[in-house]
Amino acid sequence: MKSLRKLLFWIIVLPIALVLLLQAYFFVQIWWWKDHNPESTSFMRQQLSLLREKDPNAQLQFRWTPYARISNNLKRAIIASEDSNFSEHDGIDWEALQKAYEKNEKKGKVVAGGSTITQQLAKNLFLSGERSYLRKGQEFIITYMLEFLLDKQRIFEIYLNVVEWGNGVFGAEAAAQHYYRTTAAGLGAEQAARLAVMLPRPRYYDRNRGSAYLAARTGLILRRMNAATLPPTHK
Repeated sequence: MKSLRKLLFWIIVLPIALVLLLQAYFFVQIWWWKDHNPESTSFMRQQLSLLREKDPNAQLQFRWTPYARISNNLKRAIIASEDSNFSEHDGIDWEALQKAYEKNEKKGKVVAGGSTITQQLAKNLFLSGERSYLRKGQEFIITYMLEFLLDKQRIFEIYLNVVEWGNGVFGAEAAAQHYYRTTAAGLGAEQAARLAVMLPRPRYYDRNRGSAYLAARTGLILRRMNAATLPPTHK
């Protein structure tokens, strides 16, 4: 009987306790980020590790920039391109997910994600790029934590500063410097639209800046930008 209790502990109780501890870690970390800026993310650490396999002295291009010093052109472009309902949903846009699922079923492969800005941030901060139901479930949990603990503007501010924009390029300031030799505040409408379109495949478009799709999609986002709703300012 004693050995059975031990077996149940190792098989059931301990794994559940570890999962709960992990969720508690995520919760506390996000709470800390209410008024402290992340210095790195899971995606940053993974990318830096890959870069240092080729160059031990490699460094990421990354510099935190306050929300007010990031061009509204870029904010509107990203919302228009990535998550038009960002200001309204609770972290997950179920309608967008359903449309993405139907599109993928029709094509027979993954061509649309349906992830919101908050979901993308959850993945970038803590997870990896692998595709699995377990990882997606964890992403959902972190997404709701972000929406519970942070307001929309803070979520967007962190996203703008940590999202990947190229090979070793993270955040709006680094992207503006890398592609246009300007600041995040100085990005024009067309520049912002182009950067927004790059987000789903930043390293690919960093290498293929003359892509016909990139140019066509940039024009579409330019036309949609004025209708994009920015999150309300901090109270």
